[in-house]
Amino acid sequence: MSDAHPSIGGIPLAFGGNVFGWTIDRDQSFVILDAVYEAGIRTIDTAEGYSSWVPGNKGGESEAILGEWMESRGVRKDMLIGTKTGMGGPPNALKPENVAKALEGSLERLRTDYVDLYYAHRDDLTTPLDEVVSAYDEAFRSGKARELGASNYTAERLAEIVATAERMNAQPFTVVQPKYNLVWRQEFEGPLQDLCLAKGIVALPYYGLASGFLSGKYRSASDWEGTNRAFALAEFAENGGWDMLSVMDEIAGETGATLAQIALAWLKSQPAIAAPLASATTTEQLDQLVKAVTMALSPDQISRLNRGGRS
Repeated sequence: MSDAHPSIGGIPLAFGGNVFGWTIDRDQSFVILDAVYEAGIRTIDTAEGYSSWVPGNKGGESEAILGEWMESRGVRKDMLIGTKTGMGGPPNALKPENVAKALEGSLERLRTDYVDLYYAHRDDLTTPLDEVVSAYDEAFRSGKARELGASNYTAERLAEIVATAERMNAQPFTVVQPKYNLVWRQEFEGPLQDLCLAKGIVALPYYGLASGFLSGKYRSASDWEGTNRAFALAEFAENGGWDMLSVMDEIAGETGATLAQIALAWLKSQPAIAAPLASATTTEQLDQLVKAVTMALSPDQISRLNRGGRS
């Protein structure tokens, strides 16, 4: 176990399981999962909705692949598995009866009787917060969820749900999963980060590499033309991305590190961050991510990254 936080097992890096059943099939997923385990990563993030957006899929494919792998390798007790319900924020997704049903489905696909971390994937603006709190409190008290989290919540709504849990003497959300990286800082920095620090909530941010933009593989808009990530990459580029790449190139020259390693090392250094969340589809990519865990940026380099590329 890491000494960073109970939400993280092994080295301080969470592996993003949205690639299972999407950009890599079952067999390649097993190859990557074996390499993840060998590298010392013990925290894997998934969701009931992964990968419903793929033609022919219905959702749950990522969980099913992960569950089959854990069972075949006999490693469930070694892993910290986080999953979610309510992708897209549909009305009533977080009502107690719906959360209970969703959790049972996730447990069945994951071939386990508990998850280490259970998230509300998106805020449900139609269900009263006391019902949401009750739903997750029951998941915790039943032993089916060992820690609770919120993904994609605003600071205002997370503060409301924390206050509701305190009032009800219920188990609170102790983890948040925000969209956060060097060129997308507005959703986490400020009130949400301050709330996390005040309440002892840790963050496991996603999109740490900004859909690959911060790997440096894209150097002009024409490089991503026609790809399924074109919209996201354009958004990151327009948010100070090109200037940020210039700063990262300088630091890469000073350190010998790749841009992806620099991006994750910066995330790891930020207040309230327990570990960055990142995915890989090849063992070579995974090796690069793991090296970011041991990389330390200097205070000057962090300061330059903090300043660089901000719009």
